Order: sequence, then structure tokens, then C-alpha cells
Amino acid sequence: MKRLARVVAGIGLAVALSGAAALAADLTPAGAQSTSAPRPEMWTVEVGGDVRTLPHYQGSEVYGVYFVPFLDVRTAGTAPRFHAPRDGIGYALYDTDTLKVGPVVQLELGRRVRHDPALQGLGNVGATAEVGGYADYWATPWLRARVELRQGIGGHHGIVSDETLDFVVPVTPQWTVSGGPRMTQATKDANAPYFSVTPTQSAASSLPVYDAGGGIRSIGAGTQAVYRWSPQWSSYGFLEYTRLTSGVGNSPIVTQRGSPDQAMIGIGATYSFDMHALW
Repeated sequence: MKRLARVVAGIGLAVALSGAAALAADLTPAGAQSTSAPRPEMWTVEVGGDVRTLPHYQGSEVYGVYFVPFLDVRTAGTAPRFHAPRDGIGYALYDTDTLKVGPVVQLELGRRVRHDPALQGLGNVGATAEVGGYADYWATPWLRARVELRQGIGGHHGIVSDETLDFVVPVTPQWTVSGGPRMTQATKDANAPYFSVTPTQSAASSLPVYDAGGGIRSIGAGTQAVYRWSPQWSSYGFLEYTRLTSGVGNSPIVTQRGSPDQAMIGIGATYSFDMHALW
């Protein structure tokens, strides 16, 4: 499970844009009629974040609490975009009602032996920036399929792919409920730093030597509920569950020192405001 997804570039940009809120114009409601059409050089900026509990590292049975910032920018006067908790930070270079395609980045913070005695003898794994692209396909206004394909830079140098499907159902004008299945695939180079046990690590940890290959890393499901208090304010809560599978799930790091069952629970809020475009 990704730790602190949507963090890269989010913190600094969110702080800077929050300071601009005092100078921003009032939000233009989507579809609202006015004497002048929404100016194309106006943006609606949505900033916020959530507090979530999730495993300290991939395969861990020990959980921690983390803050994850949120940032989204859209044309003023357009409806808020759907965003699931597992989505990386992305920007749609190609953007239509049916298909959105663009770059994406996620951050994996790795693991530290000092954070969990179960890692004794296994060594640290550094943070990884996973950079790549994403595609959202809206088969209908209530069904989104998303694929992210990312290359690791740092703690691992493999390729990771997330495939998710979300049914997005507006229950009332304020409430929107969503959810669906999730799957993550990864190459051997992406899995090995977290799930393989080298001979040196085996001697230091008493775990058997293990070679974690590539393939399907995890399968699961998630759900989210969003409540929009006003055009400016919204809050949300979510639950995500995945189970590590195949070669990853059979790693002694998971079976003897951790757990194949990985969960993520969180609550958060966002604030939206209009501002002039920066270019």
C-alpha cells in the first residue's frame, strides 16, 4: 500500500496557494448563470488533507498515523473532480468528459529498522519517488476505471501499476459514495527491496533466504464517502483494504514478521477558492 500518496509537490504548493486565499474571488458555482461567463483565466483551487492510519511499511502489521495533504486545480465554474484515496498526484494533459490522461507521481517512504523491531537484520529501504502516467476512463458518469503506471526512483527501481475501478454514486446533492476493486502489479525490481531476503539478511535476521518475484502484488477493495457542506467546504472518510498475494504474500517478512492484510482508514476535509491563473 502506498504511504503518503499525493505528497510529492503537494505540501509546498498547498501552503503557497493557501496564502493566496485571502486575495481570491468568491467561488463560481458550477452551471451558475451570471451576467458574465466564468473567465477562462480564473482557477478554482481545492486544498486540504486527511489523517490516515496505515502500516508502517509494506507487509507490516504495525500501524501509524500520517497526514496527507491534498491539492487540485480546475477551471473556475466547473464541478469538483472525483479523487480516490489511492490516486497519485496527477495533471490531465488530455482532458475530456470520458478520458483523462497525464503525468502522475506517488511517494513510497520505505522502511526504517528503528521504527519496528520486526525489521531487525533486514536493513533499511530508502524513500522512492514513483513517476509515470495515468489514465482515467469514465465509461458512464458513475463508473471510473483508472490505471497508473510508475517507474521507481530511489529505494527501488522497478515498475508499479495500480488498477482501480470506482462506482461513484451521488446519494443526495451533498453526499457522494464511491467504491470498488483494487489491484497492484509490480516487477521483481519493485518487490525485492521490501519482500526478498538475501543470504546476508538471512544470517542477520534468522529468516530463510527468499526471492520475491514480480506479478500481482495485492488485490482488494475500497470505499469513500464525501459530504459537501458548501461550494467551499467538503469533508470525507474512507476505508481501503488490500491483501498481499503470490510471491509477495509468501515472503517470510510477511508471514513471520508481518501480515498480508493491509488496511488504510482516514478522514479529511478540503477548502476551495477562486484565484487568477498564474500564467
